[in-house]
Amino acid sequence: MQQTFNRAESKSKAQSWLVLLDYLFYLLLVAFLAGFALYLYSNRDIIIIDFPTLLQGAGATIVISLISMVLAAAFGFIGAMGRLSRFAVFRWIAAVYVEVIRGTPILVQLFLWGFGISALLVQVGFNPHDIAYQFMTVLQSNSLVPSEFIFNAAFYGILGLSFNYGAYLTEVFRTGIESVPRGQTEAALSLGLNSGQGLRRIVLPQAFRITIPPFTNYFITLVQDSALLSTIGGVIELQQLTTALASPLSSEPNKQLFVYIFGALIFLAICYPLALLARYLEARMALAY
Repeated sequence: MQQTFNRAESKSKAQSWLVLLDYLFYLLLVAFLAGFALYLYSNRDIIIIDFPTLLQGAGATIVISLISMVLAAAFGFIGAMGRLSRFAVFRWIAAVYVEVIRGTPILVQLFLWGFGISALLVQVGFNPHDIAYQFMTVLQSNSLVPSEFIFNAAFYGILGLSFNYGAYLTEVFRTGIESVPRGQTEAALSLGLNSGQGLRRIVLPQAFRITIPPFTNYFITLVQDSALLSTIGGVIELQQLTTALASPLSSEPNKQLFVYIFGALIFLAICYPLALLARYLEARMALAY
């Protein structure tokens, strides 16, 4: 009886400490938020001046990320089909693509696209800006095409990002397709569908459900990695504009730091809703049919 009483008393003390720690956590959280709000208020002049410019950069970042992710999905699907191909040469090419891209830094790859491949293609007469300008001229909207330097930098930067993330999505799609029970394919064949029809109508819809959560997570990472495009110049995205606004403030390090923090907050405003979407999809897709 005494032991039971002692255990109950110890449990009560432990719960009291947990409640105290809980209150302490919320107190520190409120203090942090109040201090951060005061920090933002003390730099309100910078916010008022820089916010419109950074908002334009955020729009460019979203557009670049969306285009890159669409192309990455295309590269990933082609790579997954290569990895699952019956032909050894396609499997070998896809495997080399995945291992080389995943095994080398993305920054080096962006430099290769921005300064190496672009220069090589220019020598053979390929200029994406001229092609886009001529196409928009037909539509009588060539004024929408930015300068050659900006357009080509964005073009090769998007290709670099999409080619890199395509390698990761190759494995995501391959894993999703292979996770569908083989009996599903056999059932489709027994119903008179050929292998292509079984893949499109039976396997891919189930694989799509499985790959949505990791796909969304990779999209969040791609949005953050779009900041690396500032290193190849010409891509007027959020990080490039943040650096451009912060650099003149080198004599005032506190204000310069605030500009970078403000730019990071805008990145957070873009990525956090995507993170919530990823959690929702992960929970939703975890449910059985």
